Amino acid sequence: MYRSELTIDLAALRRNVATLLRALAGSELWAVVKANAYGHGAADVAGAALGAGATALCVATVPEALALRREHTTARIVVMGPATNREVGQARDARLELVLSTPDAPPGVPIHLKLDTGMGRWGLSELVQPGAEVVGLMSHLATADTDAAYTEWQLERFRSATAPYSHLMRHIANSAGALRYPSARFDAARCGIALYGLSPFGTDPADDGLEPVLTWSSHIAHSRLLRAGHSTGYGRKFIAEEDTWIGIVPVGYADGFRRDLTGAHVRVAGELRPVVGTISMDALAVELDRELPVDTPVVLIGRGVLAEEHARLAGTITYELMTGINSDPARARRVVVS
Repeated sequence: MYRSELTIDLAALRRNVATLLRALAGSELWAVVKANAYGHGAADVAGAALGAGATALCVATVPEALALRREHTTARIVVMGPATNREVGQARDARLELVLSTPDAPPGVPIHLKLDTGMGRWGLSELVQPGAEVVGLMSHLATADTDAAYTEWQLERFRSATAPYSHLMRHIANSAGALRYPSARFDAARCGIALYGLSPFGTDPADDGLEPVLTWSSHIAHSRLLRAGHSTGYGRKFIAEEDTWIGIVPVGYADGFRRDLTGAHVRVAGELRPVVGTISMDALAVELDRELPVDTPVVLIGRGVLAEEHARLAGTITYELMTGINSDPARARRVVVS
């Protein structure tokens, strides 16, 4: 038996694509599949998203794009991060599109000029006259999940700057923008986190009609009775006040279940139970209400165990949690369900 299993539900992903397309009301959906599709598997996710109606794929690096090009020979692929001179040539040969934050466009490569409307990261401070290689104009929203006033200010700045070039593809919306701001739609939206059925707002994804795509499961590898006063794990962070059954699950922070998730609830034999004690590299402990046999199923994320709740407890975001799950086949089995 594998230590843990990652199940990727592509049917759920296709339903999320449909939900996003309804929200976009005619604008194109571009699927963001960088970082191995946020840990979900870029090649599989890309195929499902394109088949469900997405019209382009977005990645962060040229190597990510080249790996996708081998699987998806005709797809539109946009590289959103910077490219080296060598990578520009590779992009040209592979029919990729590049995002630039400078007006100096290399010949023979379709370019999206990026305007910094308020993220303060990549992008031109002021939009320049687009050259012949430019096929799109873009920006990125900084606070679409938290600050509506700033988001509207960014949108107005983008709208005003790009109005003379409305014949080019214009895109600024991320997942939060696509779901909350009709004025952010323009010609396309680049959606990542919502594609995977995770909330860009840190709330229950069902609130926006989204379904989590990934389920992370394991099992009880050992069940033991802690006598009152006895402890489990490094540092004796959990000491039983009374005789208490615990289950040891063979997943730890090397697998992506972070040390700061002590206190999180996981589903054991269908019931929510708390993680107790210090999470170690290869194991965690769950407090039980009774003895349970070895191989009793444990759901770490999915099936009602929300990644958003884990993220809140850990003081982080679902993006970091999901990309931190270790999908190395030496540690986890990956199953794709169509």
